[in-house]
This record gives sequence, structure tokens and C-alpha cells, in this order.
Amino acid sequence: MHRFFGYGSLVNRRTHSYPGGTPLTIQGWRRAWRHTTLHPAPFLTAVPDPNGEIDGLTAEVPMGDWEALDAREAGYLRVPLPEGPSIYHIPEGHHPAPDRAHPILRSYLDVVVQGYLIEFGEEGVDRFFATTSGWDAPIRDDRTDPAYPRAQKLTPGETALVDRHLARLVRP
Repeated sequence: MHRFFGYGSLVNRRTHSYPGGTPLTIQGWRRAWRHTTLHPAPFLTAVPDPNGEIDGLTAEVPMGDWEALDAREAGYLRVPLPEGPSIYHIPEGHHPAPDRAHPILRSYLDVVVQGYLIEFGEEGVDRFFATTSGWDAPIRDDRTDPAYPRAQKLTPGETALVDRHLARLVRP
């Protein structure tokens, strides 16, 4: 069976229609905010880390037709995991850290946090923030005019949850 492991926006089932979604925690990886020349804003990537562990969602790619998912995840390399599914990531040396000219989109972060809240509860959101590096990047508040193409409407409680976590981060 063909499956992927999502650890960012793919955790939010509202952003895709891949069937058989199941929460999964994988070992040997951590999450990081990175920028590439392919996108105007940073996005999440998985970074190999022998001591790392990240939660995510695994789902089916019907009939092994990876074309649409590969297009959605353009800029990433798809590699198989020992657990069975494939993971999309950008290999080391192919992505700089986010910077002032390329802030994290709050609309993208909102989608990711909403997915973690639905799949893993508030403890899962806590783990998402704790197991992700690169929080020193600036955040662009685009909630009223989302730049992220798969932006979702958040409830007031979801919005407050994201904002509380961002307020706790040590920021420049």
C-alpha cells in the first residue's frame, strides 16, 4: 500500500482528500521552518535527527498515483521511511533558514496547528511547538487576507491557542 507521512499542513485533513488517515509518531526526525527559492515564505521540513520524534498523519495515496501529491509538495524530496510511508523533506544544504524577507505565514501556521489540535489534542499542539525549530523567524499576520492557498477558517478558540503559543516563544 502506498502511504505518505505528513507533519505540517498534511496533518490537517481539511487540506486534502487522501483516505485512510491515521495519526503516527515517527522516530529519527525533527521539524524545522526553512525557506527555499521555490516558495515566497518558509515552510516546514523534516530534518533527520537520531534523537528526534515527531507526530504526524499517515494516509493512503490511492493506486500509488503520487503525481498530485508530488506537485503539491514541489520543492521536497520524497523518501521512504522504515515505518512504511514516505516522507517529504528537503535535504540538508538545500534550504536556508527563514529570514526577515521571508516570514512564516500565520495562515499556514494556523492550518498546521488546527490539524494537530484535531488529531492530537492540545498536548499534540504543545509537542508540535516543542519539536519544531526555526521559531526565530518573523511571522507575517495574513489571517485577514491569507496568502497560504489552503488556508482554513479557525474558531476563536483555535486562534487563541495559536496566539498563546506564539506569545510564549522567545522572539527577537
